[in-house]
Amino acid sequence: MASQAEILKPRDLYLKRLLAFQDTEPVKVVTGVRRCGKSFLLKLMMRHLLDSGVAQEQILDMNFESLAYRSLDVSGFYSYVKQRVVPGKRLYLFFDELQRLEGWEDAVNSFRVDFDCDIYVTGSNAHLLSSDFSTYLSGRCVEIKMLPLSFREFIDFHGYEIREQHGLSGEQVKRAYDKQGEQIPLSELFEAYLRYGGMPGLAGVGLKQDVVELMLGSIYTGVVENDIAKRRRADGQLQLADSVLLSKIIRFLADNIGNSTSLSSIGNTLVAEHLLPAQGKDAAQSVAVYVEALLSAYLFYEIKRFDIKGKAELGTLGKYYMVDTGLRNYLLGYRDLDRGHLLENVVYFELLRRGYEVAVGKIGEREIDFIATKGAEKSYFQVTEDLNAEHTRRREIKPLTMIRDNYEKVVLAAHTDSTAPVEGIKIRRVLDFLLQET
Repeated sequence: MASQAEILKPRDLYLKRLLAFQDTEPVKVVTGVRRCGKSFLLKLMMRHLLDSGVAQEQILDMNFESLAYRSLDVSGFYSYVKQRVVPGKRLYLFFDELQRLEGWEDAVNSFRVDFDCDIYVTGSNAHLLSSDFSTYLSGRCVEIKMLPLSFREFIDFHGYEIREQHGLSGEQVKRAYDKQGEQIPLSELFEAYLRYGGMPGLAGVGLKQDVVELMLGSIYTGVVENDIAKRRRADGQLQLADSVLLSKIIRFLADNIGNSTSLSSIGNTLVAEHLLPAQGKDAAQSVAVYVEALLSAYLFYEIKRFDIKGKAELGTLGKYYMVDTGLRNYLLGYRDLDRGHLLENVVYFELLRRGYEVAVGKIGEREIDFIATKGAEKSYFQVTEDLNAEHTRRREIKPLTMIRDNYEKVVLAAHTDSTAPVEGIKIRRVLDFLLQET
């Protein structure tokens, strides 16, 4: 553990969420796309326990992607853990990628009932929290949803430091510095973040295009093969025999992040390309099964539309965002024309990190990019690349002026010459939003 501790980077947002439930009854389930940092979060938690005085013998760490545990069945799993119980002391159990073990739910529920233990589990597929699992634990679990690195984390992981300093006009400004103390423009770091994404493993190999592509390709293949195809076949729910069809749907969704998308439109496109044999409802149903698999693997996230005036969720034309811009650029190539949607993608996941429920807003014939809600708190966000052109300012601000409540309304712009409020609407730079303390 000591050697691991030297290379662990902090993920304080998620560690705090785990610590809030330490030594409580619920099983702590960390979910998220493959390679987003779940395993290292468990190691951070283990290091915290050791630093807090918990003995090494009280900590059991099992990664089910290791061949060391591949031959275990559920009974063997139970026996293996039982043999490591320390009489009179609490056992801390850490199970990584546990969904690989068939029947694991029985064992985890037995640990909870039979032993004095605190249980932590990770998984890269939403079936880990399926209805069967919920039935076994009767609500006695809590999900910690993990995402790739935020922009702040990206800066830290890649060896840069943010310092707050006084600007020429006396205001506080943030600047980035490398390990040699040289100032690096934040805009350059953000360009790298948009292009390469926030997968933590990139910090170990550097941001060279060819190396990044190899690593992102490995991650993408792992998600598709292990967390979609194999997982679904094991569940008996989906035979992904047509890898061409799966790839086409992934690329379609990746190419349309931030666009209103219906399953029927995807189905019709695939029918036209002779990848699906049926039209209409049958095609949409076929696509829905594949899309559900992509959502379950946390490769894409779906966002629903909400009628602000009617105060009701709309059942059609949702949007999809891809969990990491680097993975999207690996598939499609980096294109400057996509920057507006890439910005939306980044802001959407930043809102999720901060604990918001997020929807797309509809008001009349106009759209609000994001309605972000957390308890009684609510904010409306528009996201744009450049707010300096007059027609862009009118387009982005107009929908917000149509909302007749008193909640916060914000336009986030990558480029704007002025951050002065307009008709009570806040104007903020995207970088300031992403770097703010939360």
